[in-house]
Amino acid sequence: MVAATVHTPTVRPFLKWAGGKGRLLEQYQPHFPAQIGTYFEPFIGGGAVFFALRHRCQSAVLADINPELVNVYHMVQTQVEPLIARLRQHRQRHDRDHYYTVRAQNDLQCPVERAARLLYLNKTCYNGLYRENSKGYFNVPMGRYKNPCICDPDLLRAASAALGRSRVHQAAFDQILQQSVCPQDFVYFDPPYHPISVTSSFTSYNRYGFTTQDQEQLQQVFIALAKRGVRVMLSNSDCPFIRELYEGFPMHTIYSARAINSKAKRRGRITELLITSY
Repeated sequence: MVAATVHTPTVRPFLKWAGGKGRLLEQYQPHFPAQIGTYFEPFIGGGAVFFALRHRCQSAVLADINPELVNVYHMVQTQVEPLIARLRQHRQRHDRDHYYTVRAQNDLQCPVERAARLLYLNKTCYNGLYRENSKGYFNVPMGRYKNPCICDPDLLRAASAALGRSRVHQAAFDQILQQSVCPQDFVYFDPPYHPISVTSSFTSYNRYGFTTQDQEQLQQVFIALAKRGVRVMLSNSDCPFIRELYEGFPMHTIYSARAINSKAKRRGRITELLITSY
């Protein structure tokens, strides 16, 4: 008798996210540690690096300052079946009126409902962009997708299993200094990139923003962890400010085609920096 083939779903990000690292992982691979105790990622975003490294680490601590993003990870981790059921309802009702009705629901209390709302908007909004106004309200218009993939149960269940040994919490990046991070651990910082020109700012997609002062504070956190002997990696834009900020640390050039610009003709191949403490 021939044994039945078991289909193992590919674990990958279930969110579209500005600056996602899925397409850069091949260039990152040579710089990742072979073995990791606890993996720390204080800007979790779409989680591409976490999903790629999940088998190398014993545990993971994932964080972000965005409470809605953190809630989505919590619900995928602990309430994936109710979340899938709610997303299927969104898929059945999806049209222009439903999109803007859901977008206006800023006072949902149920965590599963909130997570389903963000995932639905993420899959159907323009360019998969997450953007908030000063009040924290999602304000991206509806995209022009003919058949958006609003619910992928296999992907969500695979992500839920991958998140099983992880701790996910809302926190600012500097709170990592209050945790017991050891030399065998690995910290990856993927902050909002420092703008390389006046018109290319990637720092204001949510109510918190990310300023030059935040970049300087992040550098101090990077240095403090490095002094503990912790292996730290950081990605950022390739510009004089970032090169000067991390002068003395190994810098690796990464080739990227950013897809943030709404005009396709202005998207192009540029370089980014991958900075390590080792």
